[in-house]
Amino acid sequence: MTKGKVLQIGLLFSLLGLLSYKLAPQFGIDNFTTSTISNFILIVIVITWVSSYVLRVISGKMTFMEQRKRYRKEYEKIVNDKLEIKFNSLSKEEQDKLMKDLEKNP
Repeated sequence: MTKGKVLQIGLLFSLLGLLSYKLAPQFGIDNFTTSTISNFILIVIVITWVSSYVLRVISGKMTFMEQRKRYRKEYEKIVNDKLEIKFNSLSKEEQDKLMKDLEKNP
């Protein structure tokens, strides 16, 4: 989830909370009950958010880690392609010599 999306969701929840707080007296709910309900909802949202973060940390599904895995995969593909092109451009004798050297020094 991007930072912009998090800000949009936070703004949406804030506006919904403000709207419900302002409209609650029109439905016959006093300010104390409205404050209690809004505090409970806020606590549930915070606990849910923190627990989802902890689960993402434990499972390794964090955004940075996913980006790093994709980058590493692309990097290895590019390096392997370049090495293969360079290896194929060598003469047969040079290829054989290189393979023998690699077998000696793994």
